[in-house]
Amino acid sequence: MYRTLFVTTLFSLLLLAACSDPTGNSASANTGDAKKVVEEKGKELTFSQEGSKISFVGAKVTMKHPGGFSKFAGKVITSDDGKTVKQVEVDIDLNSLWAANDGDGADKPNEKLTGHLKSADFFNVEKHPKGKFVSTEIKKDGDNFIVTGNLTFHDVTKSVTFPAKVTADAGKVTAKAEFKINRHDWKLDYNGAIDNAIHDDVAILFDIQAK
Repeated sequence: MYRTLFVTTLFSLLLLAACSDPTGNSASANTGDAKKVVEEKGKELTFSQEGSKISFVGAKVTMKHPGGFSKFAGKVITSDDGKTVKQVEVDIDLNSLWAANDGDGADKPNEKLTGHLKSADFFNVEKHPKGKFVSTEIKKDGDNFIVTGNLTFHDVTKSVTFPAKVTADAGKVTAKAEFKINRHDWKLDYNGAIDNAIHDDVAILFDIQAK
């Protein structure tokens, strides 16, 4: 009887964890070993948290948690005529990480959750204060683009490939992407309580306005 109850409870928790997938219809990034970065030459445009966003959505069994980074700085390299994006690079201040309860945002962060994500259980920002993304390939795919680049968190660098919408005109580049990664690939392994497990997948969202 007790064994049946345990199995039933465990199955229910796994089902709830699956149903609370924070990524929705986000595309799964193709993740692999880090690739060689070749520095591209051309016209350089810059961006930061002023006008751009880098955010994420994670979840436990009981609730989704939106979050993001309030400090980052990056650059976009384009062709000399500004119409072709050749490379995107961004450095992220992980001490600026924030996280909230579902329905809230950066203006109402959950301080306890934010502190836990910064701790050694997750990002360990005291030891690893910087995150980074640098593209290694950007190629046209119909009306959209496929971006491949090295993503670094927790002192772990992996190559990720994901779809993006990119527009480039003289003096301005807009790049938007939403994709999901498995946090364990970056050794973010804390699983939470058995009755409130943390989902493996995390949605990553880029909304970059460079000029």
